[in-house]
Amino acid sequence: MALTYKQGVLTIMLAGLFWSFVPIGVREFNYANVWQILLYRSIGVLPLVFLLIARTSNGSPIAAIKATGYIAIYGAFGLVIAYACAISALRMTTIANAAFLFATAPLFAAVLSKLILGESIRRFTIVALAIAMIGTTIMVYESWAAGNWLGDFLALLSAIGFAVFVVSLRANKTDNSLPVVFLGAAFSVLIAALMCLITGIGFSIPTQEIVLGISLGALILGVGMVLCSMGSDVVPAAELSLLCMTEIIFAPVWAWLILNEIPNSSVLIGGAAIVIAIVLNAVSGMRHKRAITSF
Repeated sequence: MALTYKQGVLTIMLAGLFWSFVPIGVREFNYANVWQILLYRSIGVLPLVFLLIARTSNGSPIAAIKATGYIAIYGAFGLVIAYACAISALRMTTIANAAFLFATAPLFAAVLSKLILGESIRRFTIVALAIAMIGTTIMVYESWAAGNWLGDFLALLSAIGFAVFVVSLRANKTDNSLPVVFLGAAFSVLIAALMCLITGIGFSIPTQEIVLGISLGALILGVGMVLCSMGSDVVPAAELSLLCMTEIIFAPVWAWLILNEIPNSSVLIGGAAIVIAIVLNAVSGMRHKRAITSF
């Protein structure tokens, strides 16, 4: 049975809520390093993404993946960078810092689209970029002074990786991100496995952490993707990033309630500025798209 628009909105917000538990899951690893976490998490997410591609491609997942073309390779490697840097950032800075910095990805995507694809940047996006830059400066000032600068930098690098992924979709002129996500997960498995071998850390970690990694991919990330895929059938693509803001909002809440990680005032003020910039930019983009469509 097809979802109504309201049900689709709630479904996408629920997807963001699922994803907001990812930082908590990453913090639960005591023995695995970044590459081992990335390896087992990616192994967990691959089967579900493949099934989602089959669902959206009339049972032809391989053909759908092949049809993405070489540009998808850039997007997939962007995701590898985003995933690896996000895991590292969550282990080196606060969850609130990382979550708010991850949220800057759409703004980086706007800049990269201008530089790579020649797309124009709307005036409101420039304003949003300025607000987000001010918010980022406020938020990370104390963090960098406390020596957490590398974690914050990696969080921004993760956002840039996601932005590369978004730009690859725009270059391919498609809203179907699933084949690129699959390639990103597949490349993550290969690169993480290679790094485990090169660094000599191997693949051996406690069984409970292997289960945790696979579950993090299959249940938290995977179920979120299923929900987002269902909701995207009835909700316009322009609204997706706005509705998924539940991920950014709730991640610091879970860190506070579960890990007793309380963000300081500068993080809250700076993070609020970033969220406001992203929301206003998304709303402005939706209105801009409606105005173009109406002609």
